[in-house]
Amino acid sequence: MPATSHAAADVRELLLREEIVRTCLRMVELGINQGTSGNVSVRSGDRFLITPSGIPYDEMTAEQIAIMDANGNYAGPCKPTTEWRIHLEIMRTRPAAGVVIHTHSMFSTTVACLRREIPALHYYVAVGGGPTIRCADYATYGTQDLADNVLAALVGRNACLLANHGLVVVGSTLSETLHRTFDIETLARQYVYALQIGEPCILPDDEVERVRRKMLTYGTQEADDPGLVRLKELPE
Repeated sequence: MPATSHAAADVRELLLREEIVRTCLRMVELGINQGTSGNVSVRSGDRFLITPSGIPYDEMTAEQIAIMDANGNYAGPCKPTTEWRIHLEIMRTRPAAGVVIHTHSMFSTTVACLRREIPALHYYVAVGGGPTIRCADYATYGTQDLADNVLAALVGRNACLLANHGLVVVGSTLSETLHRTFDIETLARQYVYALQIGEPCILPDDEVERVRRKMLTYGTQEADDPGLVRLKELPE
């Protein structure tokens, strides 16, 4: 690879590292992570960048972000998060996955401690890719068993709870995945509150699928709205 290509790749990687740090700090600001819990990874070519183990987010630097390959090898001054196996297996088995975020956010973890899935009490459950946010079976943190359980719960989904543990969310960019993580944490909070009153009314699967398809262009100028008419000018 020419020197200029190497330099450009180095710049791109540095920008990704800095964006990871900013995302981690934003997670704390949003109240969906704290201390050294949770972790973030981003695909970089045939490798991926991943947050280090045991370093508080407000002390983390871009240089401390580890880089890993598909064989589980890493480089960098710091070891990757203890949950690197989850990130590795998702990156290895889901080529479209660009980002993985894992949190111990309060309400998602509360539901996960009940070992319940989050049902379609609100149409926004579709952000997880299906009619529920499944709950992966429990396994000790940092183990291959846990990574395998997460993969099983993520079949056909972009998010899952981890029994007695937390939440894992998959996306294409850091911004998208962070928004999805916050949306699911909000959904979990709504579910916990609803359960304090009674059992929420659950939307049927076909409605959630209808919403999921609409959300593919949600918030964009390409979103389909056949009842909306654009005029060159509005009449006086």
